[in-house]
Amino acid sequence: MLAAVILGATAIGVFLGQRVRHLSDTLKEPFGVLQAALLGVVGLILAFGLSLAVTRYENRRDAVVDEANTIGTTYLRAQTLPEPARSRSLALLRSYAQSAVSLTNYVPGSDQELAVAGREEQLQRRLWALNGQALALQPVDSAPRLYEETLNEMIDAQATRVAGLNNRVPNAVLFLEILGAALALGLLGAYLSIVGRGVLAVSLAALLVTGLLFVICDLDRPTRGPIQVPDTALRNVLETMQLPPAAGVTSKTPK
Repeated sequence: MLAAVILGATAIGVFLGQRVRHLSDTLKEPFGVLQAALLGVVGLILAFGLSLAVTRYENRRDAVVDEANTIGTTYLRAQTLPEPARSRSLALLRSYAQSAVSLTNYVPGSDQELAVAGREEQLQRRLWALNGQALALQPVDSAPRLYEETLNEMIDAQATRVAGLNNRVPNAVLFLEILGAALALGLLGAYLSIVGRGVLAVSLAALLVTGLLFVICDLDRPTRGPIQVPDTALRNVLETMQLPPAAGVTSKTPK
């Protein structure tokens, strides 16, 4: 669709320029000034849109790493909890990590994504309830309190990641970029046709702008297209969870 809009506008501009070439002495100067000014404005808009998309992409990637780190730390500290909270929490954290990985496969805002996010919230409630049981068994020990701290960070990290997936470049910005690029390249094609020069340069410019717009739109869609937010950190954490727990069972009970 981007190629059809941009290349189509360029072709229309070239066609119209050839039709009015006999008026080149009258139209050459105003068309030249107009297309030069519009190209400058479109360049700024494209740079602004690319900056927005790249910033959001980097934030989503950082959110994945932060969530993976908090899940890993929470899993390690859960191994120091007293039974039965320990075994139940470890099993729930494995399921939680699997849900975090599967979240990468669904379009933000879709029914599947909402279902996975809702399942994670249910797991968070169950983990928090088990944390309360551990605190009741060991009210003065540091292990349950350290676990509670990282569990809270894990819940916050999940909320940050979900919010980042739904934080898109405003549609008005994308529409303005596409419309401005189409008008600018159409005027450029008309100007080159009026002055009787080749259209190879404007065709290459149209292809370049189309590629840039595609990259902006692709960066803004974290789970689709060639450029996706990697979930390697989450998968690595999930793999470590399949190993036997490093810490042994604690049998300490309050006196």
